[in-house]
Amino acid sequence: MSILMSKSNNRKSASASIVMLAVIRYCMRFRYAAFGFVLAFTSLPAIVFAQPSCPGIHVKIPNIKNSTGTVACALFESPAGFPTEFLHSATNIMMMKIRDTKARCSFLDIPPGTYALAVIHDENMDGKLNTNFLGVPTEGYGFSSGAEATMSAPSFEAARFSYDGKNLDLIIKLNY
Repeated sequence: MSILMSKSNNRKSASASIVMLAVIRYCMRFRYAAFGFVLAFTSLPAIVFAQPSCPGIHVKIPNIKNSTGTVACALFESPAGFPTEFLHSATNIMMMKIRDTKARCSFLDIPPGTYALAVIHDENMDGKLNTNFLGVPTEGYGFSSGAEATMSAPSFEAARFSYDGKNLDLIIKLNY
């Protein structure tokens, strides 16, 4: 008789264990779903009420020949040294890695004024725009306001643009 009761108790406890396991699994699924719901809706205000990016000059450089090297963006506030002496004369300089043949430079906390921008694709990362024996650039380069280099680099006046202290988005296409 004790063997029969023992088997009966084992069946009852096994049944209770299976039911408890099902309840625990259901509760855990509910907890995970609730947790996911809370996470989704707590980030909603950040998405819906997101502030615009910081005021500044934001430069996109699309269609770079390759992802080798870096892109140097030099912001000038006067004609002095534009565009060749950017290490000595530029107001701000940024070096950015290239990702998927694109780069982006952002100059923040820039006071309103007139500026010009020079961008080079420094493939060998030597900090300068390399040229061949005739002086023709062998690396990519570009300027603000669509200024082009014909027989020499464009002037500051050809590349200048006005900045009002708010957000300004520019696109600079490189020439190779």
